[in-house]
Amino acid sequence: MDQSKTPLFDAMVSLAESRKVSFHTPGHKSGKGISTRFRKFVGPRVFSIDLTCLDEVDSLQKPRGVIKESQELAAEIYGADQSYFLVNGTSGGNQAMVVASLNPGEPVLVTRNVHKSVISGMIMTGCQPVFIPFRTEHGASFPLNYGTRDILDSIDRHSEIRTLYLTSPNYYGVTIDLVRVAEAAHAKGMRVLLDEAHGPHLHFHPELPSSGMAAGIDLAVQSTHKIIGGMTQASMLHARKERIDLDRLSTVLRYLQTTSPSYILMASLDLARMQMATEGVKLLGRALELARWARMKIREIPGLRCANRTEIQAMSGGENDLDETKLTIDVRGWGVSGYQISQRLNLEFGIQVEMADIDHVLVIVSIGDHRGDLERLVNALIALSRENHRQASRSPVPSMVFFDNLLRMTPREAFFAQHETVPLEDSTGRIASDIVTVYPPGVPLLVPGEEITAPVIDTLCRFRDSGATMDGLDMTNRFIQVVKDHGSVK
Repeated sequence: MDQSKTPLFDAMVSLAESRKVSFHTPGHKSGKGISTRFRKFVGPRVFSIDLTCLDEVDSLQKPRGVIKESQELAAEIYGADQSYFLVNGTSGGNQAMVVASLNPGEPVLVTRNVHKSVISGMIMTGCQPVFIPFRTEHGASFPLNYGTRDILDSIDRHSEIRTLYLTSPNYYGVTIDLVRVAEAAHAKGMRVLLDEAHGPHLHFHPELPSSGMAAGIDLAVQSTHKIIGGMTQASMLHARKERIDLDRLSTVLRYLQTTSPSYILMASLDLARMQMATEGVKLLGRALELARWARMKIREIPGLRCANRTEIQAMSGGENDLDETKLTIDVRGWGVSGYQISQRLNLEFGIQVEMADIDHVLVIVSIGDHRGDLERLVNALIALSRENHRQASRSPVPSMVFFDNLLRMTPREAFFAQHETVPLEDSTGRIASDIVTVYPPGVPLLVPGEEITAPVIDTLCRFRDSGATMDGLDMTNRFIQVVKDHGSVK
């Protein structure tokens, strides 16, 4: 297939230029009804391609024309049997993968660092998560990903389970050895599902870790909008048919995705695929060069650390790798928190980072960055170092903690059970009824159905008091929802 083609986008432009009279949605009628302030700021042309399901531009619910062709082009370049455009992000893709692959009561072997959308998919299906224990004995100041041997050991211990759910890369860009894991899982008759939200670019440059599809994963969802040229909310789902029921997957996507999808978002997926297929090596090569330069300069700043690929590989015993476009900057040597540095970068230097946690700020370098952007970041950090580098370095505080909590109920049972709100400090021994996360990255510290323990409460309080954004507690972050009539677990 000709990867320079953009069937959906071309059809949208052609329809917009035909100037047909519109008596269909959207109600703004090619921008004529849009607020003048909105139109003046973004320009008039974008509204002419804000379309609905029409013969000329196909339907996402049942693609037969240009959307079908665009998805086929994506499947070819990613090495999938079928690719799907998603307009409600990778969160929707995670939910679709769970619902399409698992039945009520069915066990699924899953890493504890999954996104909360995976847990919400489990609430929809009523499946039973079996969490893989997470090792933390390494020298990194932030969570690495799961080690190969931990996953392989769990596969061996639970060989009766038919589905394995992984996250790679994690939010910090650390990847799993997907090739070895997929081979081992398939040998046991397992299908492998992958949240690859932060890896839509991996397939397109030889100096990046392996992508899920290249590694033989059965079903992988990617946030095209996070790293490459998709617009926010635009993601893709890639499937192989040997172990995945594509008819069921297509049906589930019809159920979970809107019947009024944004054609602008879908056009950005069509164009992002074309851009990666035709220019990916060049564009990503430049991004890697910028990221490596910035990492080198940051490592020279007194009090800062920024782990490189070789260090991650060494700390994990060769079991993990690093996407070098992610810069995780350790600020412990300044005696301050990542939240404080993030705020100062924003307010004083006009620099917004992807994420902060207690010990770090996280920077994503993408195909949209230029040398001047990275120079501005480095110079800002140098300026901050002049007042911070003499501060007393403090001990590491885990950026994310994965507890081996006892799962007393399935997530679905706990979510739909009667619940009550109690003070967080008084919830020891109770059963959580909601997903509790620090956001970002949105990885659950508590899953519905898990017993709340004193270490969990201490960790939640520490994050709360450090200024983290909490999700799953009340507005004051001092109360938590628990299952009613299930007093403290004895």
